[in-house]
Amino acid sequence: MTTQGERTTAPAGSAKRALVGRLSWGLADQAASSISNFAVGIYVARSLGVTAFGVFSLAWVTYGVVLNVSRGLATDPLVVRFSGVPEASWRGAVARSTGTALGVGSALGVVCLAAGLGLGGRVGPAFAALGLMLPGLLLQDAWRFAFFAAGAGRKAFVNDVVWGIALVPAMVVAAHVGTVAAFVLAWGASATVAAGYGHLQAGIRPRTTEARGWLREQRDLGYRYLVENVSLSGASQVRAYGLGVIVGVGAVGAVRGAELLLGPFLAVLMGLSLVTVPEAARVLRQAPRQLGRFCLFLGGGQATGALLWGSALLLMPGRLGELALGDVWHASSHLIVQITLSVAGAGLGTGAAAGLRALGAARRSLRCQLFASACYVGGGLGGAALAGTAGSAWGVAAATVGSSAVWWLQLRSALREHHRTIPEVRTS
Repeated sequence: MTTQGERTTAPAGSAKRALVGRLSWGLADQAASSISNFAVGIYVARSLGVTAFGVFSLAWVTYGVVLNVSRGLATDPLVVRFSGVPEASWRGAVARSTGTALGVGSALGVVCLAAGLGLGGRVGPAFAALGLMLPGLLLQDAWRFAFFAAGAGRKAFVNDVVWGIALVPAMVVAAHVGTVAAFVLAWGASATVAAGYGHLQAGIRPRTTEARGWLREQRDLGYRYLVENVSLSGASQVRAYGLGVIVGVGAVGAVRGAELLLGPFLAVLMGLSLVTVPEAARVLRQAPRQLGRFCLFLGGGQATGALLWGSALLLMPGRLGELALGDVWHASSHLIVQITLSVAGAGLGTGAAAGLRALGAARRSLRCQLFASACYVGGGLGGAALAGTAGSAWGVAAATVGSSAVWWLQLRSALREHHRTIPEVRTS
C-alpha cells in the first residue's frame, strides 16, 4: 500500500512542480513585458504631453489590432495544437507559424505605411513609423508564443529582457528627436532586435513561403480566432477613435494614462494566452475534470490582484502620480476606479476564455468575444456622449464586468459537454 501510494504521489508532485515552474517563468516574462510597456508609456507621456501622448496611444491601439490578427492566424492555433508535442512536430509548426506572423506584419505594415503617408499632420508620421516596425514587432511576439508552447518560458523571458535592454538607448535617442514618430520607431526597432535574437534562441528560420499552407491547415481555428481577436482589439480602437472625436484627443491620452497605472495587469491580460492556454491544454489532457477549477484560480487571482493594485493607486500621493505621468496625471487620476473595475472584470473573464481555448470551443469563445466587444464599444461611446471621459470609463467598466459573466456561463456549458464525452472507466 505504501509503495503504491509513493508511486502515485511522486508523479503528481513532479507534475505540480513542473506546472509551478512554467507558470513562474510565465509570470517573470509578463513582468518583464509589463515593465517595458509601462516604462515606454511613462517616458512618452512625460516627454510629449497629453495631446501628443494621445497620438501615440492611437498608434498603440492600432498595433494591438494588427497584433491580434497575427495571433489569431499564426500563434493561437500553435499554442492550442502544438503545446507539449514532440520537438520535431513543434519545430515544423513554429517555422510555419512565425513565417505567417512575419507575412502578416509585412502585409499590414505596407497598409499602415501608406495610410500614414496619406494622413499627414500629427497622426500620419506615427502611423507610417508603425508600418515600418510591424514585421519585427509581430515576429518578436510570435517567438514568445512558440517558446511557451514548448514549455520553455525561460527563453521567452530572456527575449523580453533583450527587448527591454535595447529599448533604453532607443528611447534616449527618441527623446532627443522629440516626436511621436521617433518614439514609435525606437519602440519597434528594439523589438526587432529581440526578434532577431529569438531566431538565434530557437535555431528556426521563419518560413513565409509556407504561410498559406499553415493558414489552410489551421483554418478551422485560425479564422474564428482572427475574428475573435480583432473584435477585441478593434473595439478598443473604435472606442479610442470615437472618444477622440466626441471628447478630444486629450481624452484618449487621459484614458491611456490611467491604464498605464494598471499597466502590469493590462500587460498580463494582453499576453495571457502565452501562459494560460498552453497550461489549460495540459490540464485538459492530464486531468480534464480539474480544468474549471484551474480557470477559476487564474481568473480569480488576476481580478483580486487588479483590485488590490487599484486600491493602492487610490492611496498614492498626488506627487508620485505627477512624477510618473507629468501633466497627464491630472486628467488620468479621476479614472482610476473605473479602469480598476474594467481590468478586474477582464481578468476574471480571461480565466474562462483560456478554458474555452483549451477545449477548442472556438464557436463559443467567438460568440462571447463578439458580445463583449459590442458592449465595450456601446458602453465606451455611449458613456462618452453622456458624460465625457469619465462616462466612457464607467461604460467600459460596466460592459467588462457584465461580459465576464457571459464568458463563465459559456465555459460551464462547454465543460458539461466535454465531460459527457469522456468515457466512463469500467471496473468489471
